[in-house]
Amino acid sequence: MVDHALVVGSTGIIGGALVDKLVEIGSWSVTGLARHARNRAGVDAVQVDLTDADAVKRALASRNVSHVFICTWSRQQTEAENCRVNGAMVRNLLDALAGGGLRHVALVTGTKHYLGPFEAFGKRGAETPFRETQPRLPVENFYYVQEDILFEAATGGRFTWSVHRPHTVIGYAVGNVMNMASTLAAYAIICRETGRPFVFPGSPEQYSAVTDITDARILARHLIWAARTPAAANEAFNIVNGEVFRWQWLWGKIAGYFGLDEPEFPGHPTPLVEQMKDAGSVWDRIVAEHGLVRNPIDRVASWWHSDADLGRTLETFNDMGKSRRLGFLDYQDTVTSFADTFDRLRAEHIIP
Repeated sequence: MVDHALVVGSTGIIGGALVDKLVEIGSWSVTGLARHARNRAGVDAVQVDLTDADAVKRALASRNVSHVFICTWSRQQTEAENCRVNGAMVRNLLDALAGGGLRHVALVTGTKHYLGPFEAFGKRGAETPFRETQPRLPVENFYYVQEDILFEAATGGRFTWSVHRPHTVIGYAVGNVMNMASTLAAYAIICRETGRPFVFPGSPEQYSAVTDITDARILARHLIWAARTPAAANEAFNIVNGEVFRWQWLWGKIAGYFGLDEPEFPGHPTPLVEQMKDAGSVWDRIVAEHGLVRNPIDRVASWWHSDADLGRTLETFNDMGKSRRLGFLDYQDTVTSFADTFDRLRAEHIIP
């Protein structure tokens, strides 16, 4: 029986890495679904808006999908709207696939499961290290809504499921609203080109606290592992690189990659949204001078999201014991996660 993967959000950081891995393995039939799909070798590209239930049914009617990997979301102005829109996207997708040969559905959410949504981000949270057994927070969270829709659709053993909770995801993508690697790359390059100091922009707590990240490639391997491991069926998992660090150590490594000195941390946040509010024209000049792909700065950098991550006042790191006990032993070096992504951005002429 051929495994037919439907990667939802196939052009994003997570979905793109997963498509790459599935194609590399070679034993999967791969369909990539996105709002703005792109053709690539080995992938059946489907362009559809998941909020349009009828369009989703039409797009998937002729495709006998066995495994679904949900790697996308749509940012809304409030968490109530996030719940409504992102919940509907999952429901529309699963309704369109009901009655077919579906065997497994993987849902990617994230560490906001333990921290709460952006509206309450970093104001409260579970005890670290975050463990999958910890209860939900008593707040609105679209991750909870998506999970409940998934659990209901799987009732009666119609298919198995897995939920994957990465921390900040590091990987290659352009135009992604949650891309810290390209954001820090753009910040470093603007600092280098203008002579401004490459100051860590976040809070004292994040600068010195223990934390972790998730390389998109280890997440891709984790998704495939859970889909093909019977013992991992119907479980939720944290997924991170497998090491912890402090930004006061990592910041110097990132500065060094771009040939920058590491200035002293000022002891208070200096948000990128404020620092970079007039960066558009500077970036356009850098693009022209270096012959880069003509992306405006807001397609390369997501200042607000990196500010949210780096400005937290709570310690944030995840336990990986559950995956380890069930046999997922992969590890990813964190400095390499950033360096490889920076290398790819350079190779694709996104950054100089």
